[in-house]
Amino acid sequence: EVDLEERLVDLDLRNDSDVPDVPPPTDSTPEILKRALSGLSARWKNWWIRGILTLAMISGFFLIIYLGSFMLMLLVLSIQVKCYHEIITIGYRVYHSYDLPWFRSLSWYFLLCVNYFFYGETVADYFATFVQRREQLQFLIRYHRFISFALYLTGFCMFVLSLVKKHYRLQFYMFAWTHVTLLITVTQSHLVIQNLFEGMIWFLVPISSVICNDITAYIFGFFFGRTPLIKLSPKKTWEGFIGGFFSTVIFGFIFSYFLAQHQYFVCPVEYNSETNRFVTECEPSELFQMKKYSVPPLLQAVLGWETVNMYPFQMHSIALSTFASLIGPFGGFFASGFKRAFKIKDFADTIPGHGGIMDRFDCQYLMATFVHVYITSFIRGPNPSKLLKQLLILQPEQQLSVYKILKSHLVEKGILQPSLRV
Repeated sequence: EVDLEERLVDLDLRNDSDVPDVPPPTDSTPEILKRALSGLSARWKNWWIRGILTLAMISGFFLIIYLGSFMLMLLVLSIQVKCYHEIITIGYRVYHSYDLPWFRSLSWYFLLCVNYFFYGETVADYFATFVQRREQLQFLIRYHRFISFALYLTGFCMFVLSLVKKHYRLQFYMFAWTHVTLLITVTQSHLVIQNLFEGMIWFLVPISSVICNDITAYIFGFFFGRTPLIKLSPKKTWEGFIGGFFSTVIFGFIFSYFLAQHQYFVCPVEYNSETNRFVTECEPSELFQMKKYSVPPLLQAVLGWETVNMYPFQMHSIALSTFASLIGPFGGFFASGFKRAFKIKDFADTIPGHGGIMDRFDCQYLMATFVHVYITSFIRGPNPSKLLKQLLILQPEQQLSVYKILKSHLVEKGILQPSLRV
């Protein structure tokens, strides 16, 4: 059975004859699944393969959540590297750039440089007390941006020295390809980890909402889909889009209710230098304390309730779920347009029935940026804990100066008595 998407892809490819051919991906489906599903049509075979692998991935994700925030950070870093590898590999294949001098090495070198810059900033922000105890790390943190710039500048000079006559345009194509890929993968994965430090709930609810939307939109589209949604993805339908939206908002609201009850999920992730472990212990903020809300008059007649008890975060979950359902899919549409432009169906064949890792995380990166902007715009206020960590790095004379200025300010406001002495 030849599905609609494959026929449209073939038609589209005939109009893009100027794009170099890319070898078709191999079928990575395990033999045991192939034999078990051999009697099914291609449509139902794909359904079962996607379903089984989806359950396996979700189970693995829950296991990593149980192992803690550090394992989640390693997972994000691993996904970032794999997504980068998939996109860079497409560039190599499309432009036949295997023989360009140094370029494969330079691509990975730039990935190392950008990760060093972003995660060095993270270490400086969240591991200040740990850094303070190690003199060699203090040097690296103090001159972190200069070192990062020097590393990048080295790669830039190596690229210029690698330029070869008759290949200038191709080399600059790949240079731009590398930097756009870095922007998409490394920057966004850094924001994912920043969201995680705000509290695991800011990591789990957005990611789970995208996963829920992807699954429910596929289910509604598979069984009820009749009206095409967008030409870039012929399998996407309005029925799937609308069904996915309502399902995701309901899921996000309920899922947030269960997570908001546990400190493990709502407390900011902090590094304890004494135990050398990440801890999630705190007094939950107002966002995660049950409050009573009045039900709008129009809904009172339907629900029969005048008030309802809920966590304030559940209201924010509606905004997150709405973005995951209405705007998040555009990350997938963007990826579909990218793949059509270069005559490929999937970024890779890493996950049978799903394609590559990037095929599963094309919407997650867009979601990560939104969550980070949302937190900084509507949630995050002054952070005394982070400020205290930065003060502890200062020299004793600087700390004393800050104390005097703060004391003088508090005396002027009448909070402290003028008789206090340093």
